[in-house]
Amino acid sequence: MMPSVELLRLEENYEYGTFGVLKLNKQILCVTLEPRDEENAKNISSIPAQQYICKLTRTGLACVTKLGFNDTYEVIDVPGRYLIKFHPGTSFYHTLGCILIAEKFGKFMGDRVILNSGETYKMFRERMKDYNEFLLTISEHY
Repeated sequence: MMPSVELLRLEENYEYGTFGVLKLNKQILCVTLEPRDEENAKNISSIPAQQYICKLTRTGLACVTKLGFNDTYEVIDVPGRYLIKFHPGTSFYHTLGCILIAEKFGKFMGDRVILNSGETYKMFRERMKDYNEFLLTISEHY
């Protein structure tokens, strides 16, 4: 049986991105950061809010692989897009259209960011270790 995974988008900020929370089986697991909505434009936009299958795959992202994260989940069948992945990162500039996960919201050098992403990503992968895929439901609450 696949786990229930929900991404609740809580705030879209033009300068810093789209902030939300990720729930696993109805419990908040971590915070998220995505790009702002740019009408699903490749590498610079969040993806449309709807349901997607996510599958375990190799990252293919050099910066993430250097941090020791070889496998991650990719959001499949996003209209007009590909390589939308879950991975660690801190700021809007690290997203490249993907979904960043971390422990908490914060500030760094005056910018709004998410913090403790590496450890949170490890926890996410540990919690999801028995699943090769899951259904992701994205909803907007702003």
